[in-house]
Amino acid sequence: MSQSISDPVIRNASGNTPFSAILQRQLSRRVVMGGALASAVTLFAGTGRAASAASASRIQHAPTPTLGFASLPAAMTDACVVPPGYRATVLGAWGTPLSGQAAPWRSDGGNSSSDLLHTTGMHHDGMHYFPLAGSSREGLLVVNHEYIDEAALHPDGPTLVDGRRPAEEVRKEINAHGVSVMHIRSTQPDGRWDVVLNSPYNRRFTSATTMTLSGPVAGSRWVRTPFAPDGKAVRGTNNNCGNGTTPWGTYLSAEENWAMCFVNRGEQPLHQARVGVAAQAGRYQWETAAGDASEVAGEFARFDVSERGTDALSDWRNEVNGFGYLVEIDPYDPASRAVKRTAMGRFAHEAAACGKPVAGEPLAFYSGDDARFEYVYRYVSDALWDPRDAKPADGNHLAVGHKYLDHGTLYVARFDADGSGEWLALTPPTRTQDGRTLGEVFGDLAAILIHTRAAADLLGATPMDRPEWTAVHPQNGDVYLTLTNNNQRTETNAANPRANNVSGHIVRWHDEPGSHRFVWDVFVFGSPAEAEAATNRSALTAANQFASPDGIAFDERGILWIQTDNGIDDGRNNAVAKAINDQMLAVVPQALSARTERRIDPALPAINSANQADLRRFFIAPNEAEITGFAYTPDHCTLFLNIQHPANWPASGTTDATVASAQAVRPRSATVAIQKHDGTPVGV
Repeated sequence: MSQSISDPVIRNASGNTPFSAILQRQLSRRVVMGGALASAVTLFAGTGRAASAASASRIQHAPTPTLGFASLPAAMTDACVVPPGYRATVLGAWGTPLSGQAAPWRSDGGNSSSDLLHTTGMHHDGMHYFPLAGSSREGLLVVNHEYIDEAALHPDGPTLVDGRRPAEEVRKEINAHGVSVMHIRSTQPDGRWDVVLNSPYNRRFTSATTMTLSGPVAGSRWVRTPFAPDGKAVRGTNNNCGNGTTPWGTYLSAEENWAMCFVNRGEQPLHQARVGVAAQAGRYQWETAAGDASEVAGEFARFDVSERGTDALSDWRNEVNGFGYLVEIDPYDPASRAVKRTAMGRFAHEAAACGKPVAGEPLAFYSGDDARFEYVYRYVSDALWDPRDAKPADGNHLAVGHKYLDHGTLYVARFDADGSGEWLALTPPTRTQDGRTLGEVFGDLAAILIHTRAAADLLGATPMDRPEWTAVHPQNGDVYLTLTNNNQRTETNAANPRANNVSGHIVRWHDEPGSHRFVWDVFVFGSPAEAEAATNRSALTAANQFASPDGIAFDERGILWIQTDNGIDDGRNNAVAKAINDQMLAVVPQALSARTERRIDPALPAINSANQADLRRFFIAPNEAEITGFAYTPDHCTLFLNIQHPANWPASGTTDATVASAQAVRPRSATVAIQKHDGTPVGV
């Protein structure tokens, strides 16, 4: 997530015990028992049926991969850097036409709003490669577009005339948001990729595309609007950051910092204030174009959610309640409509990793709420996983999504000091810390989901340091979570001794089968290499120092890829940023152990002085750019990542991502395809 749209305001006033204090207590309670990656943990008993990661008896023992590259030295250039023997090429940069209805991208920013309906959007983020007929040479690349840079999007930046934004500029910005589905193909002798122009698979979902609302909130009083009086539809998806996928072959796009695109200048109800709806003007002031002669069905007025009429059908007060969800997209069906799965919660979603599917057990999806002192959530389906649903006979993937994603239970995490934790159910019967039920406080399930953050507050969930991407180990089911940073931390402790936590860390846990309990540890602490040992707990060196972990993903071989968002777009204001651009690292972690005879020492994280050299720098981004998104082909011979908000990249006249431009260019976010020159699998 770029700092350009992060919410600097702490919205959580619950007073719940923060993760830092829990980690501090854990330090004083655990026994030092060694520091290998295969740290042992204690499993705790629980009650009730819940989705589980693979138990010890179910763990698949796939061959352990070995990283086949040396850690890259630091670099700060207007180009991508890859290891020797690799190449990196630009693919689907912002403004790349998907159909002949779009004019070619103009370097002066002069493309129209209509063009943006038929081109890739701006600021690429989460993504996934969906193969066509299992192919590693042809497939569908689905890419999120998190936000916009108005200075680059328009020829001379945004315009405000007499306090109003021009309708054409607003439409262009709305159309630059959302999701792109790109049909890509590798037919060149060297394996390079191209977008297939005019493919029926190519699609754009924007901030104005009609989408279905599904699940408990759909049809409720909370989402009825003049556009959809029945509460079953909403226009658009916004600020799409991380992503996830489902076992039945669909894409989940996470709506993250959407709230501040809306404004309520009156008294804000709890469900708006808790998510950060703007009080003076929306982030892009789209609402100011309301009343333009070309406006259709309140397309601009809907971003002002102030109460003006007699009910929800006479103003746009409920429009904001149609945002903040995981959006399911079927890339294989160009005629399908995207669906917002409201049962999975409403907050600043950052990705949605699916737990390891086990036949006959529920599915679990994990998602962070990316803001300071917010929470980590798990959604558990009511339906038990049927492997036949991986390939539905009628091809209706979204119907399978209805089965698993519209009916289930949302939980929020509490991390306990003894290295265990508990998932707390966000349901009407659940008791709050003061003895009431969530039903007594909020009403029905729809109301609880609209107030997801506030409901989690009342249950005593653990406030975290900007919980972002989640990733699940493909063999053992361990779940990893990036905690990017928290520069508003004032409490110091032995585990987090930095009052201004600019480096962040990664935690991991393992759900106990058949229980709502889990065990957890710290996987790695980000830090400058030269920091004192109390800060640099993972003993990072110049070869792998990093800060602000953000994107995180496993490939099917068990390699963990870690991407950073070190705030370089906000200036090189920390030691790591002064030494290196944002980067992607790789490591092959072993599993959390199920042995019960000993506990680990949290002061010695899984990555430590004994093994930190196993964490290696694989890729370095251009100046000021963030690395986002991760995807790969089934044969692992192409790895895709995204470059977001670069300063002066990509160089014009070439698709070589490693070339630095000799002159100033209009920067373009883009996907980068990384391959070995010899065509063998990446990373090993």
